[in-house]
Amino acid sequence: MQRGLPIFPGLVRYDEIIKGAINHPIRFTLASSNVKPAYISPARHKVNSSGGAYSLPFGAKLRLKANFNITGYPPHDRVILKAMKKYGIILADIGSNMYISGVPDSRWNNDELQKLGNVTAADFEVINFH
Repeated sequence: MQRGLPIFPGLVRYDEIIKGAINHPIRFTLASSNVKPAYISPARHKVNSSGGAYSLPFGAKLRLKANFNITGYPPHDRVILKAMKKYGIILADIGSNMYISGVPDSRWNNDELQKLGNVTAADFEVINFH
């Protein structure tokens, strides 16, 4: 079920990784307790949740802080992290906290992707949320 934004445009695609650049914001999810019952464009749907003091509406955009050090990450992860610094991530749905997703592809290296779990919400700055 689509909640806040279309799914496909925000997914990470392996072909983008091979090209060395992702040229769009990446969709991410938060637990429902972290989502405010509101939305901002381009999102079109709000969740039936009370949210919390630091909750965000669908469509909120965050950017990986410029000083976040990506040098210790595998090359494919660095492509994703560079996109997070340049284009940001956009809250698109309810799910696991700070979870991004990609188009299924047998070429993904799940061991490398797991290293992205070291990136936390504190590593981002909010660009827009109202």
